[in-house]
Amino acid sequence: MRRLMKVLNRTRLDRDDGAATAEYAIATMAAVGFAGLLVAILRSDEVRGMLTDLVHRALTFAG
Repeated sequence: MRRLMKVLNRTRLDRDDGAATAEYAIATMAAVGFAGLLVAILRSDEVRGMLTDLVHRALTFAG
């Protein structure tokens, strides 16, 4: 009976071998998608103008 339980446990563990790799792949794809969205947003003229104005105000305030 113990031997059967060991075989069943080993078989159950073998089924989840690729789960971590798949989870990493999904998380990487989500991060790439989010980065692409940020690039698209930051390339817009409105956002670029706001960031430039923010940096300009910060530099003139400091010095």
